[in-house]
Amino acid sequence: MLAGCASFSPDAGFSSIESAAKDKLGKDVRWARSDADVDTIDRRVRELLAKPLSVDDAVQVALLNNRGLQARFQDLGITEAEVVQAGRLPNPGFTFGRLRQGDEVELERGLHLNLARLLTLPMVSQLEARRFEQVKREVTMDVLSLAADARKAYFQAVAAEETVRYMRQVKQTAEASAELARRMEQVGNFSKLARAREQAFYADAALGFARADQAQRASRERLARLLGVWGDQLQFQLPERLPDLPAEARNQPDIEAVAMAQRLDVQAAKLGAEQTAKNLGLTRTTRFINVLELGLVRNTSNEAPRQTGWEIGLELPLFDWGGARVARAEAIYMQALHRAAQTAINARSEVREAYGNYRSAYDIARHQRDEIVPLKKRISEEQGLRYNGMIIGVFELLADARSQITSVNAYIESLRDFWLAQSDLDMALIGKAAMAAPAGPAAAAADGGGAGH
Repeated sequence: MLAGCASFSPDAGFSSIESAAKDKLGKDVRWARSDADVDTIDRRVRELLAKPLSVDDAVQVALLNNRGLQARFQDLGITEAEVVQAGRLPNPGFTFGRLRQGDEVELERGLHLNLARLLTLPMVSQLEARRFEQVKREVTMDVLSLAADARKAYFQAVAAEETVRYMRQVKQTAEASAELARRMEQVGNFSKLARAREQAFYADAALGFARADQAQRASRERLARLLGVWGDQLQFQLPERLPDLPAEARNQPDIEAVAMAQRLDVQAAKLGAEQTAKNLGLTRTTRFINVLELGLVRNTSNEAPRQTGWEIGLELPLFDWGGARVARAEAIYMQALHRAAQTAINARSEVREAYGNYRSAYDIARHQRDEIVPLKKRISEEQGLRYNGMIIGVFELLADARSQITSVNAYIESLRDFWLAQSDLDMALIGKAAMAAPAGPAAAAADGGGAGH
């Protein structure tokens, strides 16, 4: 009777999503379930977009404003409705018949209840409740994945804008060098070969600038899609430069253990295997009971005494003993175990790879910042002194200026790669970006549910 009174929760399990976002990201998520929620989200998004976006602000806008994520939240309501439905008592059935034989009229009335469904109701309810927990984990993973994607897209967009500015400077110096070479050739002070080289460098610089401009537009649009902005919101501002490199890189020798303890896909794989095992028990319990109904019968006739009694309908397992269903469930269970083990193996490898990439990216960016860029700057300063002393010409000075700008641009790219590697590492410690639901629980659930009717 308590199962028959199953009801909906106040938030459809959304509180666990909010807690995960707060604990792992330090961000808020909001489910737009009403017009008031939509207005609140819009106001918060406008506030964040009114100033130059930081990476944390970009992640927050994405978590609030991404319509794909809002659509994913609806899966919570859908699954909870299925959980509540599975916990409701089956409706009884009523039959009425009127039979006539000559002057005799017989009335037949029956009340039937699906007894097999009633007996398996607790097990089916537990199965659906476990599936609801799995959906909440998957939605949580989608929230964390969106945050990681928005973070990476932000760094790519900021770096692309920096690159465009420096590539524009390279193009301008190359253009000035090519124009000077053209004029000097006209007065006979420059060979055709030397002028062609300067012109070729300018052509390459112009092409590089065009490609950098294209990459900048593409990266900004990708960020806009993740933020869920359109119209006037597309005028959001980004800072002029990437965040500085941290003073020290992370040192995490126990990173595999940390990943195994908190990766959501590993936890989901374990939960799926456990759920499949329980589903296998349900299949074995109901393998011989496909149709079991209990009914009350009351027949009356105008020429005979009233008849009362009861009846049970039972399917006889003469041809199908349920062995195929049990074998299928056992195979699905073993499949779930192997998938859980593979998920754990992949998780260990992914986190090792992400940590290795993170440390390498940090070392490369620090080397660019501390060695190459200062060295190029000192060379440029020395070349300036030599030019002032009329030891070198203007073309050598312009070529050195281009080299220095290129080294700065290379540092921007290495700094971008570091922040991307850190984002990948953070995500590797949480789980995969695309976590597929185990096939075993769903398939076995369908099998067990069918056997219980």
